Amino acid sequence: NAALAHYSPSNGSSRTLSTGEMYLLDTGGQYLDGTTDITRTVHWGEPTAFQKEAYTRVLMGSIDLSRLVFPSNTAGRTVESFARRALWDVGLNYGHGTGHGIGNFLSVHEWPVGFQSNNVPLAVGMFTSIEPGYYRDGEFGIRIEDVALVVEAQTKTPFLTFEVVSLVPYDRNLIDLSLLSPEQIQYLNSYYKRIREHVGPELQRQQLKEEYNWLQESTKP
Repeated sequence: NAALAHYSPSNGSSRTLSTGEMYLLDTGGQYLDGTTDITRTVHWGEPTAFQKEAYTRVLMGSIDLSRLVFPSNTAGRTVESFARRALWDVGLNYGHGTGHGIGNFLSVHEWPVGFQSNNVPLAVGMFTSIEPGYYRDGEFGIRIEDVALVVEAQTKTPFLTFEVVSLVPYDRNLIDLSLLSPEQIQYLNSYYKRIREHVGPELQRQQLKEEYNWLQESTKP
């Protein structure tokens, strides 16, 4: 049912999960210190070669936009295509926005931040989602969504970049490493190191051994 990007379950359309297909989970919550909005796609069995390629290309787009360095006062729509390029390379695309502003204990979808034509230029301190995807009617849907903070880049002149603040591993079962560039792999390893450093000690503190072991396995280089 995730082939419909904004699917809502009902008694008539719901069906039992299985290990033979992809599962897309779009979730989040509102807390006193911030709002979360995160999506992960997983496959608990043997994905097809096309499913792996489509997922990997969505991941490539997420990484490419997340690590992008761009001039100050740049509008989101100007850089949005970086999230689509890996899909465009093989004639694939997705039919929704690449991201939206996220409020601090406010709206989950908060204007005027984002990547569409009527959004304001990106500035330090803004929170936005980065969420490329791919959907094949009647078969499966893929989306990867992270919350990212706009920060100053480490450049000689004032440029900007993103700091992804969502700390959840991607599904290793769906990644085709042969498609990733060395820079994309380096980004993934750095991201996984941050997840281990931030989330690992908290799981240990709560004595969540099974969850801690899963995290260690899911964030191996």
